[in-house]
Amino acid sequence: MNPPAKLIMLISLILGTTITISSNHWAMIWAGLEINTLAIIPMISKPHHPRAIEATIKYFLTQAAASATVLFSSMINAWATGQWDISQLTNTTSCLLLTTAIAMKLGLVPFHFWFPEVLQGSSLTTALLLSTVMKLPPIAILLFTFNSLNPHLLTLMAIASAALGGWMGLNQTQIRKILAFSSISHLGWMAIILVHSPKLTFLTFLLYSLLTSTIFLTLNSSNIINMPTLMTSWTKTPMLNASLMLTLLSLAGLPPLIGFLPKWLIIQELTKQEMTMAALTITLLSLLSLFFYLRLTYYSTITLPPNPTNHMKHWFINKPTSTLIPILASLSILLLPLSPTILTSI
Repeated sequence: MNPPAKLIMLISLILGTTITISSNHWAMIWAGLEINTLAIIPMISKPHHPRAIEATIKYFLTQAAASATVLFSSMINAWATGQWDISQLTNTTSCLLLTTAIAMKLGLVPFHFWFPEVLQGSSLTTALLLSTVMKLPPIAILLFTFNSLNPHLLTLMAIASAALGGWMGLNQTQIRKILAFSSISHLGWMAIILVHSPKLTFLTFLLYSLLTSTIFLTLNSSNIINMPTLMTSWTKTPMLNASLMLTLLSLAGLPPLIGFLPKWLIIQELTKQEMTMAALTITLLSLLSLFFYLRLTYYSTITLPPNPTNHMKHWFINKPTSTLIPILASLSILLLPLSPTILTSI
């Protein structure tokens, strides 16, 4: 993709996100979501590979259905109440349709099928955008409308997402698919606390975006796409792999890393809301995700291939590491002592 086209796509992406976040009218929110979708589609299809084209079609069909459902939900609410304002969502059918549409856009269970396939068909940079920036507008809509949403439905979808995200990630060898199931699992943590503490949902999303950005940029810098290349990458960039190991452990939620903060606060808030069984269930399900994070960590820095590997050797071009990676890695690992400041600022 030539630079002017890429610039137009990035500006459209920022514009669509800004319109969705800053609007109160359902028509403008829908327009922002559509601009976002149309901006990311050329980026997914950029490699001109059959898998990339397949990922583009899956993404387009899913997002088009979700956007149509958002518009349908807002029209039913406007028909019932005479209001197009996002804060006036009072119709029960509209609330259920909106929850379904946003779950489809985010990739929450049971609307998760498209997300791992689309991430696997995209480049690492596009996968980073799909995992972070493209999730911001739907998360913003959920934060605007959390009072109108059904807490029981969200809790059910959240626990199902945490279970499926952990379970399906166990037997994967492709890094992008593992990170896709990791995203589904983290979305479960965000959804379960949304009705009770929207600020905590937003904090979880911000920290998840920080950690995921660090991991994707590190993988892109080292050209790692699957387990065999991860196993042999430590000889090329040992310091980068050490920071990748710590960032993966932070994403797993292990103390004393910053990824532990949102899970700790969510469990605490659920206990306060007398949802002890939900807190216990989602905590136990997070052990499934912990297994594949530890597996990635083990492969990245601790093991050596015991035998000559059967995969084709890749030429490693020693491209300079972006200065953004060490900054993001430092924040991903060392931010926990600043958690009181973070909590008071949101």
